[in-house]
Amino acid sequence: MTAGSGRDAGRVSIFLAVAMVGVLAVIGLSYDGAGQLRTLQRADNLAAEAARAGGQAVDRATAIAGGPKRIDKRLARAAVVDYLAAAGAAGHTVSFPVVNGETLIRVRVTITYRRSMLGLLGFDDTITVSGEATARALTGP
Repeated sequence: MTAGSGRDAGRVSIFLAVAMVGVLAVIGLSYDGAGQLRTLQRADNLAAEAARAGGQAVDRATAIAGGPKRIDKRLARAAVVDYLAAAGAAGHTVSFPVVNGETLIRVRVTITYRRSMLGLLGFDDTITVSGEATARALTGP
């Protein structure tokens, strides 16, 4: 018998098929992992910018009268909604924690990432990531 004939003929094909599944899984993990990280960065950036926009919604009457610069919660929520709507993001929450007597604005943005490769390998098709940022009342010159 010659090498590669007879009983050994199909073994290389089976090995290659199994190895290709592993290679595809690694490529899928890399591709979708990078996509998920980009989506997480986007959520963090959107939360930071939305918190900044909300932090600019100062209670003008109090500030003009020489009082403390406080966030106007109603205007801040509207500024966050407007910013996120312009950016194409909808899922968010806004809260106003008090730290050392100062009211801050905290924005949490959630974005759903649709997996391209891992969905084909039996993983969930989507994953939700979130970013969060906090800002204080901002006033300009």
